[in-house]
Amino acid sequence: MAEELSLTLAKSFFIRTFGCQMNAHDSSTLAGLLTAAGHRQVGSAEEADIILLNTCTVRDKADQKVYSQLGRYRLLKLERPEMIIGVGGCMAQGEGRRVLSRAPFVDLVFGTQTLHRVAEMIDQMEQGRRKMVWIEMDQPPEALDEFYANSRAEGHKAFITVMQGCENHCAYCIVPTVRGREGSRPADEIVAEAERLAAQGVVEVTLLGQNVNSYGLKGSTSGLKASTGVNFPELVRRVAKVEGVERLRFTTSHPKDLSDELIALFAQEPKLMTHIHLPLQAGSDRILKLMNRRYTFGHYLGLVEKLRAAVPGIALSSDMIVGFPGETEEDFEGTLEAMRKVEYDFLFSFKYSPRRGTPAAEMEGQLPDKVKEERLARLQELQKVHTLKLNRAQIGSVRAVMVDGRSRSGGGQLMGRTPENKIVNFTGPAELVTKTVEVEIIDAYINSMTGRLVQ
Repeated sequence: MAEELSLTLAKSFFIRTFGCQMNAHDSSTLAGLLTAAGHRQVGSAEEADIILLNTCTVRDKADQKVYSQLGRYRLLKLERPEMIIGVGGCMAQGEGRRVLSRAPFVDLVFGTQTLHRVAEMIDQMEQGRRKMVWIEMDQPPEALDEFYANSRAEGHKAFITVMQGCENHCAYCIVPTVRGREGSRPADEIVAEAERLAAQGVVEVTLLGQNVNSYGLKGSTSGLKASTGVNFPELVRRVAKVEGVERLRFTTSHPKDLSDELIALFAQEPKLMTHIHLPLQAGSDRILKLMNRRYTFGHYLGLVEKLRAAVPGIALSSDMIVGFPGETEEDFEGTLEAMRKVEYDFLFSFKYSPRRGTPAAEMEGQLPDKVKEERLARLQELQKVHTLKLNRAQIGSVRAVMVDGRSRSGGGQLMGRTPENKIVNFTGPAELVTKTVEVEIIDAYINSMTGRLVQ
């Protein structure tokens, strides 16, 4: 198939990604699959014969961005009717044929478990020029493992998907519907992918999953083979042994499944970086129960205390939702008080957004946008205080910084990240890129720190 495509059907393609790190990784892997099939990736939609949008649907704003972008691509389609436009990912999985109703010029709609069939869909379109919707969630166990076999290095950092799907069913979340049931990839295949990426020059790996803490605990019905006998801490240990991998991170952790074994690993495994993303979502136990999060703030705070006992100075980040249905001012104050007790290094905060098909969308007590916006502004102002405080506490310390490239701040500076995933800008030679160097922190701001290279 790949040889035939390269000779007769080779096309230029452009992928536009919306949403999370997992989507970005899927887009990169999809690009590898299409390249292997003989197609050629280009840097802009205007150059492409094929435009693919890999979408997110966690919030309503994400859907709006996709349809807005499709409106712009419609003008390209009018100029070149032979162009193929495809919409895939989470929004496509949820919307299905409704995508064609709202954007009739779209040719392909593919779901989260049919990414591996995109090249085949394009081939069939070339043969018959008919619109296709392929969103089945009953793919054979090998399907997505084969898809991730096309992952490739695009620099010195890479992501590896270790599992797919989610079975937590938080009241506000559409992910279980659009990503399917939980399933883990075999540990041997994950380690082999890490080895392949390391051979391509990757020195930092991030393990991805909707809930990495439950890796290997359940069988698979989501198109991934089950991993038996290996839990997530053991998987981390195995990947850490891969020669060439210098740094290891993971995301995302669900608090209800965070184990003492994984917490201890932060102190035991030198390659595991000292930062954890642990979403709280709300500080009110009443709201947490309505959200179906299955833990209390007291339990969550106990995890934070264990993490900081294991590694003093570990960086904590979180997600927070304001304006969940029924949230009172007292509930919101509980969230602010939780933030004061934890003091996060980073925070991703959002207004509650109803998603069709979720229990929360049907709950009473939906709050007006004005209330949500006011609460979000207050929460974000508090977080700025905590971020600046924690960053300034680093002044005078010497940190191990992995250099990513040139700084966006200009001036010829370099930019890198500490083990806690904090950005440091400093002056140094270009040949330090991909290297880990010692940098003294001399100043700190909300989004970054400034340092001096230690000779």
